[in-house]
Amino acid sequence: MDLDAIQSELRRANLDGWLFYDHHHRDPIAYRVLKIAAPMCTRRWYCLVPSSGEPCRLVHRIERGNLDGLPGALHLYSSWIEQREHLRQMLAGKRRIAMQYSPLNDIPYVGLVDAGTIELVRSFGVEVISSADLVQLFEARWSAAALASHLEAGKAVHAAIDRAFAAVRESVRAGKALTELDVQQEMLRMFAASGLETDEAPIVAVNANSANPHYAPSKGSALPIREGDFVLLDVWAKQSKPEAVYFDVTWTGFVGATVPSRYVEIFTIVREARDAAVNLVKAAMQQGRALYGYQVDDAARSVIGRAGYADKFVHRTGHSIGEDVHGNGANMDNFETHDSRQVLPGVCFSVEPGIYLDDFGVRSEVNVYVEEQDARVTGEIQQAVMPILARHT
Repeated sequence: MDLDAIQSELRRANLDGWLFYDHHHRDPIAYRVLKIAAPMCTRRWYCLVPSSGEPCRLVHRIERGNLDGLPGALHLYSSWIEQREHLRQMLAGKRRIAMQYSPLNDIPYVGLVDAGTIELVRSFGVEVISSADLVQLFEARWSAAALASHLEAGKAVHAAIDRAFAAVRESVRAGKALTELDVQQEMLRMFAASGLETDEAPIVAVNANSANPHYAPSKGSALPIREGDFVLLDVWAKQSKPEAVYFDVTWTGFVGATVPSRYVEIFTIVREARDAAVNLVKAAMQQGRALYGYQVDDAARSVIGRAGYADKFVHRTGHSIGEDVHGNGANMDNFETHDSRQVLPGVCFSVEPGIYLDDFGVRSEVNVYVEEQDARVTGEIQQAVMPILARHT
């Protein structure tokens, strides 16, 4: 835990402390910020980091080592009465504290503390403030090593996408059967060979399945991939090592030598929406302007709205990326939620607008890393639907 940095931000935010709490590993953010690893968490623990002075810890007697390694006084409890009394004493004199809480659950990634515990803390006369901004500062910003792991993962992910398109091309030209699931499994084999891991297998979706943003092919449902099909690949993975972060992109292709105009038309709108969002981020960073997650969503959504497809863009524009593919920084979202967190240097997020019609769907996804005075797309940028059977491919 970077105690000095956390206390400096607490004072800047006029907060008296940041109260961490967990039960059954429900709050992974707490473990990452505090840099602890509790092997067993069947009893509640609390750690109060005050804006100045030493932290204060409270653990159950049968799991007294759960907060080992953290500084500050340690209190033990057994009964619920003892637990509440210690917690009351820890919070004595505190007016405003942060917890993993989100008013109206606007940011569910941060709303990890149960309502009853919030009520308990409030019963001591303490105002509970969302820790969303603190979480972004201490959990979502990347180190140089994290960025390096992202870039290396990106090379392998793009290689897997290239291999997927090549597998389709080779099978179609040879007249061999190939399904969505076959292509997915080929990419997973490439991940393993490249030292990558992923929480879920890539999305390989053909024609109408590409209009389902979170489609997952299975043995019973996977469609064959044939000449004339539209193909969407959504691929995310990270290096198999501690503190590695994800790389997450979506590409589209057509199984033919020339891409039909309807696919070109929809892709062009999506590409312009993607680029509008990316360009907004770059301009704000270069000009030193504050930028918030919802504004990035607005930039992409307005392009698709002007083209007449507002109701076909059914998800947020992008999500924070971290050790989990959906990280804990600001999301580019003014649709599913209103994310008012500021886009900060050191964070990375996806930009992935889409248009989903009845017979096919197009999504184009890149990752944007924010620097002190600029922002950049960290991988290859798709400019047109891939003609999978073209001579040069």
